[in-house]
Amino acid sequence: MPTEEIAPPVTAFMLIKTQPEWLAMTPRERLDAFTGQVLPAIEARTSGVRSRFYDTEFYSTRVTDVWVWEADDHDAYQRLIDALRETPFWDRYFEIVDLLVGTENGYARTYGFDPVATVTTAPAHAR
Repeated sequence: MPTEEIAPPVTAFMLIKTQPEWLAMTPRERLDAFTGQVLPAIEARTSGVRSRFYDTEFYSTRVTDVWVWEADDHDAYQRLIDALRETPFWDRYFEIVDLLVGTENGYARTYGFDPVATVTTAPAHAR
């Protein structure tokens, strides 16, 4: 029986820097802006995306935060970026310094090797 190959999830490391408009808000105002303006846009326009958020401002002045996104496929990732661009998150609250996008262990799949890593995780679709 042939097995269907499942595309690996897309992982994006969004390197961002806070903008003065974001920093001028109180912590409560920031939470309200995020949950009232950014999250609803993401939820309305996307599915199959998950995120984690890392503070880095105490180690870096160029990048204050890293938002790690995992999308089920490239289509889901594109819808996510389109949704974020329609919110104040994009270029008002944060500067998008860089986007680093890839798939975990892509080289291993390409060449038929086992991953060479100190920690391996099951793909999101297998969890």
